Amino acid sequence: MAAVTAAYPAPLDALRRRFPGVPVHAQSTPDEIPTAWVPKERVCDLLAYLRTEIAGPYPMLYDLAAIDERLRTHRDGQPESDFTVVYHLLSFERNADLRLKVALTGESPSLPTITGVWPSANWYEREVWDMFGVRFEGHPHLARILMPTTWTGHPLRKEHPARATEMGPFRLPEDKEEAEQKALQFSPEAWGLTRSGPSTDFMFLNLGPQHPGTHGVLRIVLQLDGEVIVDAVPEIGFHHRGAEKMGERQSWHTFIPYTDRIDYLGGVINNLPYLLAVERLAQIRVPERAQVIRVMLAELFRIISHLVWYGTFAQDVGAMSPVFYTFNDRERAFGIIEAICGGRMHPQWFRIGGVAQDLPRGWDTMVREFVEYLPSRLAEYDEVVMANRIFRARTQGIGAYTKEEAVAWGVTGPGLRACGFEWDFRKQRPYSGYEHFEFDIPTAERGDCYARAQVRVEEMRQSLRIIGQCLANMPAGPYMAEHSPATPPRKERVMHDIETLIHHFLGVSWGPVIPAGEAFAGVEAAKGNNGYYLVSDGGTMAYRVRIRTPSFAHMQMLPAIARGMLVPDLLAILGAMDYVLADIDR
Repeated sequence: MAAVTAAYPAPLDALRRRFPGVPVHAQSTPDEIPTAWVPKERVCDLLAYLRTEIAGPYPMLYDLAAIDERLRTHRDGQPESDFTVVYHLLSFERNADLRLKVALTGESPSLPTITGVWPSANWYEREVWDMFGVRFEGHPHLARILMPTTWTGHPLRKEHPARATEMGPFRLPEDKEEAEQKALQFSPEAWGLTRSGPSTDFMFLNLGPQHPGTHGVLRIVLQLDGEVIVDAVPEIGFHHRGAEKMGERQSWHTFIPYTDRIDYLGGVINNLPYLLAVERLAQIRVPERAQVIRVMLAELFRIISHLVWYGTFAQDVGAMSPVFYTFNDRERAFGIIEAICGGRMHPQWFRIGGVAQDLPRGWDTMVREFVEYLPSRLAEYDEVVMANRIFRARTQGIGAYTKEEAVAWGVTGPGLRACGFEWDFRKQRPYSGYEHFEFDIPTAERGDCYARAQVRVEEMRQSLRIIGQCLANMPAGPYMAEHSPATPPRKERVMHDIETLIHHFLGVSWGPVIPAGEAFAGVEAAKGNNGYYLVSDGGTMAYRVRIRTPSFAHMQMLPAIARGMLVPDLLAILGAMDYVLADIDR
């Protein structure tokens, strides 16, 4: 990464030269991402320059989030603020990130919208308004996105209750019931839709929130001209569980199981970005054996997730048999996960500094059998699904977008590589030792539903290559780092003496003290890039947990690629997107 970024001017220096009268105050962070505080009045100009004009531009708004600073004690010379809005940008040419911050004060802060710079800012700004009450002036439709429209308060503010025990008993008086019923009545105008066009009256159709084609509790309001989709507006939030709020009420250890439930098909892949961010904050070096174990299990879960996608996507477009075969293969993979971790879908097995236990006896036999078994099955699925003329007709040319459109909307993972863009975080920014593995980055060209399927199918074969290398070259050594302030003692030592037992009890239940600071880590998850931005105030719990999920960004793009399509095409688009509702809603 250093060699790539060295060819371009430092972004903060470039900002100061381009905007000489604008204060740009640098902040150092443990993750070493260039970070600067900028005034809210010029944030649109600065971001527009960074997106298009700077040498080695930052074309992707990777994330947009906020922090309630009012209870934070370790600010380390940062500007005074009640709330901070954080813009996280990504440059592919530089292979680098950039973080800009805006300090806001007062009970009802505001700043200009950047939806004119990035279309993907729409949902992110709505989320910040919903969770923190920060108003974005000029936003086209600033409304709640995760919470119900009748919700009172902003849940990620520090004073908002985190548990039901902090609230009074639930009551539903008659006036509140009437208000809730009224809020459920459909009005196209409230969704930004019109009832009629120049020559026709539109029809409105609800798809979901209980529909097999939406793969979970997702509602899409369709504006139709006959069978042609004029607009499609997703309604999310039905699966929202307050995961980021929970992250601020759990210790650094006890939040690990919650990460499993974000993309609930991705298993331990969800643990990895969270733990990498914690390890960067605490400066923990993970042993080589633990890194290879993490890689092996992450790739196994990538296959598990893709097998679910493969069967259900085929089912979405009318092929009923493949889902039974792919789920059977998934069960074989779960047999390995259960033998190693003791759990299946949510093994919560990674730990700060390594993994929970060493590999059990016989693990290599099970893994070898699976690596030898699956290739022939994938070849069979190529014939049954990918070569099927009906499947091709339903997916080729449907839901297509270009590389530039994908980047503008924040698309990562297979959806980005289906546009011909060879970008994979495991290759471009190796983590957990991925730089030591040989594998290819599958790409496709058309950017349509079929192209996204091609990429995921080939990804399973590449994951098998990686797992095979883990099998052949599993290093010896410890499976847990020796870092007593933050990592739990190994299990074989816990019962050896009372001091170690007490250390384990305090470290896991009360939690380790992680140094104050901010750190981000992102990984190539099954559905795209999954990242955690953690803020520590030098305590046993995170001060702020920000979870950047790929499905949130991908679902926001749905209207742009669904317009002009037919209703059956929408189900193909949703299936090819490969999202999970908990990954969207958190």
